[in-house]
Amino acid sequence: MVKVSLHNLLFFSYHGIYEEEQLLGGEFEVNVDLFYEEPVSIIQHLDQTIDYSSVYKIIERRMKQSTPLLETIATQLAAEIKQAFAVTKEITVRIKKVNPPIVSFRGNVAVEFNKKY
Repeated sequence: MVKVSLHNLLFFSYHGIYEEEQLLGGEFEVNVDLFYEEPVSIIQHLDQTIDYSSVYKIIERRMKQSTPLLETIATQLAAEIKQAFAVTKEITVRIKKVNPPIVSFRGNVAVEFNKKY
């Protein structure tokens, strides 16, 4: 099994259920782990693996679409990545909202979605 990871991807986006989040936006961190069975004993070509630059483009495009719930984004990202890379056997998407607009709250919140195919 091979694991391809994209971690600590930072985006400024307008996700959230509150009007202020949709107007002011906020910082989000995305982490994605993809697992697939290696097609050959030694992987030497891009077409034998999952192209992480293509995965990044999928994530970047999706993070630009304002959405109320992080759960929606996580599940849709997993579906889009699976559609683009059918060899994917398992995917984990974690989206962290840095500094959420909660009174007296210090830290972050996150949603993680895992799917095995």
